[in-house]
Amino acid sequence: MSETGLTIALSKGRIFDETLPLLAAAGIKPEEEPGSSRKLIIGTNLPNVRLVIVRASDVPTYVQYGAADFGIAGKDVLIEHGGDGLYQPLDLQIAKCRMMVAVRKGFNYAAASQPGSRLRVATKYPDIAAEHFAGKGVHVDIIKLYGSMELAPLVGLSDAIVDLVSTGGTLKANNLEAVEHIADISSRLVVNKAALKVKYSTIQPIIDAFAGVINA
Repeated sequence: MSETGLTIALSKGRIFDETLPLLAAAGIKPEEEPGSSRKLIIGTNLPNVRLVIVRASDVPTYVQYGAADFGIAGKDVLIEHGGDGLYQPLDLQIAKCRMMVAVRKGFNYAAASQPGSRLRVATKYPDIAAEHFAGKGVHVDIIKLYGSMELAPLVGLSDAIVDLVSTGGTLKANNLEAVEHIADISSRLVVNKAALKVKYSTIQPIIDAFAGVINA
């Protein structure tokens, strides 16, 4: 955490794209598009502001340890991370989707998820999945996967998956269906608490600019 400059942690893809109008409102414009650049540190039109491009799940860690002053992360990532040491002033209302339970079509989920029953659940969100099923009184064997979640029920690795669903197109294409809603997900602004104190006069106007876009 440099004493003068600001470092913002972002991930490639949808979150980055939907963050651009927020950055613009704060007068920040990236010098390069991360999708067409191999650089992991990208300068901006402001000499004291830079972006670091990291994996979405790593954003809270970079901010927590002060490698970035603030960043933007999905609620799903923050729940799994725990949010220690992070100030979360704004729900940015971007990158919206839903955390859902999905199964292969024809699977009797209602019968299989009765209190006291046991399910095998594949997910990259083990804490979210475990908490959800514990609340239903269902015993679960969590299988941690990092991608291609939809494959797990099709090849018998799991009974169900817990994953983010946007349009549902990927589920449908793989003969799966969403059967239970866990949470609505959107992206949050996360700020390092120490950075907010030290650089308040620089960071707070950015928070205010973001809030202005959301409230408009």
